[in-house]
Amino acid sequence: MTTTALASRVEPGPVKENVTEPPSRWVRPAVFSLLAATALLYFWNLTASGYGNSFYAAAVQSGTQDWKAWLFGSLDAGNVLTVDKPPAALWVTTAFARLFGFSSFTVLAPQALMGVASVGLLYLTVKRTSGPVAGLFAGAALAVTPVAALMFKFNNPDALLTLLLIAGAYCTVRAIEKASPRWLAFAGVAIGFGFLTKMMQAFLVLPAFGLAYLIAAPASLGKRLLHLGGAVVAVVVSAGWFIALVDLWPTGSRPYIGGSADDSLLELALGYNGLGRIFGRSGGGMIVGGSGGGMGGGNVGFGGESGLTRMFGASFGGEVSWLLPAALIGLVAGLWFTRRASRTDRTRAALVVWGGWMLVTSLVFSYMSGIVHPYYSVALAPSIAAVVAISGTSLWRGRAHLAPRVFLSLMIAASAIWAYILLDRDADWLPALRWIIAGLGLVTATVVLVGVPPLRKLVAVVAAAAVLTVGLGTVAYGVETASQAHSGSIPLSGPNTGGERGMGGPGMEEGSSAEIGAALAATTTKWAAATSSSQSAANLELASGKSVIGIGGWSGQDPAPTLAEFQRYVADGEITYYVEGGRGGGPGGGSDEIAEWVAAHFTATTVGEQTVYKLLS
Repeated sequence: MTTTALASRVEPGPVKENVTEPPSRWVRPAVFSLLAATALLYFWNLTASGYGNSFYAAAVQSGTQDWKAWLFGSLDAGNVLTVDKPPAALWVTTAFARLFGFSSFTVLAPQALMGVASVGLLYLTVKRTSGPVAGLFAGAALAVTPVAALMFKFNNPDALLTLLLIAGAYCTVRAIEKASPRWLAFAGVAIGFGFLTKMMQAFLVLPAFGLAYLIAAPASLGKRLLHLGGAVVAVVVSAGWFIALVDLWPTGSRPYIGGSADDSLLELALGYNGLGRIFGRSGGGMIVGGSGGGMGGGNVGFGGESGLTRMFGASFGGEVSWLLPAALIGLVAGLWFTRRASRTDRTRAALVVWGGWMLVTSLVFSYMSGIVHPYYSVALAPSIAAVVAISGTSLWRGRAHLAPRVFLSLMIAASAIWAYILLDRDADWLPALRWIIAGLGLVTATVVLVGVPPLRKLVAVVAAAAVLTVGLGTVAYGVETASQAHSGSIPLSGPNTGGERGMGGPGMEEGSSAEIGAALAATTTKWAAATSSSQSAANLELASGKSVIGIGGWSGQDPAPTLAEFQRYVADGEITYYVEGGRGGGPGGGSDEIAEWVAAHFTATTVGEQTVYKLLS
């Protein structure tokens, strides 16, 4: 059989039902079951994590108290400074909290809903090119990826970013089908709002989306290029309107843009949250990284050593890499078997969309020298799930021939071996599981390689064994992750090792925050207090329900407020207390000189274990 003929057998084209796919009457119940199971996984015991990341939760609380704080994503309702990210994710969560009241549930539930929507939209996208079985597998694989089970139950911006990236992929696939500039523009809008969620990370998918459309859209080259130009305009407009709004708004009437060197959202995107993440230094000279994000190569929460193997290392491996070996093998196989297909071949286009997304994102994450956290990889999870689903189902359809069986058996064996290695890193957790997966995987891979006898029941058994081999490890790890409480600014996936799963975060002890918060709750000034760093301020805001100034922002280096501004607030009777603690200010941050001025002019008292100054006479 020629390679072209083999490719036609492996490549299903417009998908038709066969014995390996359920009759259409079972598809809808299966999809509903998938979405219901995903909702159960993400909503179960949701509030065990409290407010999750208190930094973003405090910004949501501020947004419920002040409309300008909602618009700009201010940490405090008095609008001294914003969080160090654009506010799109806060817009969504704050809207939910305004509708249903501010609580742990309303802070975390929007992310869980985004997770269910992401699973459903991934199913719809993969189904369009590869059929319902592939779509169901992709959706299920995303749902139980440990980092997805983590971030869709946590209030970082990554949940909305992931949903918007999948929406961009869906629109791109729709655009490729009929060379639709409208659908391609919708993809650009999704990525533009992704920028307003987590800035330049959203742009990592653009090369894949653009290349897939350029290769496969059924139109002349000139029209394809024109459509891509229109999509670029859509990205710029949907991302740029808010940048323009911030720049045009009088600086004295809006909060300082936290994390930026010059009170500019565009500089924040290009500096601290852009090139600074990649090269380890922001545009303003702020060091934001180094090897492993400035925390040393062995620091799990900061990504470990950069390099080609980072996605498989101690930081990222358990988060997202369970299906990555299978995805890489499947991508090679899929592109090889479709190499002689027509230019507009839909399966190859889908592999370019998802495979390009996977490769570009993996490589950027692997070689970033600035701040990088393992949970960033949730944006990688949909592409891995989609590539495995598309390539795996296509190879299964071509299993009558040796070449597809070789690749499929390699995918199964690689998944089993890699799951064994990952589980061995937590050898005390379900110790028998890694041996079960390894044994099942090697047996299944051997049966697939030799050839499955054409008996319906036996085919179903082997198919089930293959799915179990590929998915059992990530399912177990993902469910375990979803069952745990998480806190801090760097949540981590994995089994319970005692306490909540998270790193970083609070600038002062929670007990002190609660005790001081109770005192702050009785204040009537514009700001109940001021304290060094946003982390401490966020905890005090949540404990008191009042606005607190986080001097210096997240890093302590934001020049907001300046000493002169702080002195004016005190003179005008707008701040009741100054709470000592949290991080000190960095160069230009001003928090050290503010602390020195307060200590020189006011009397200290102790609340709990914290030094507090009353600024009102």
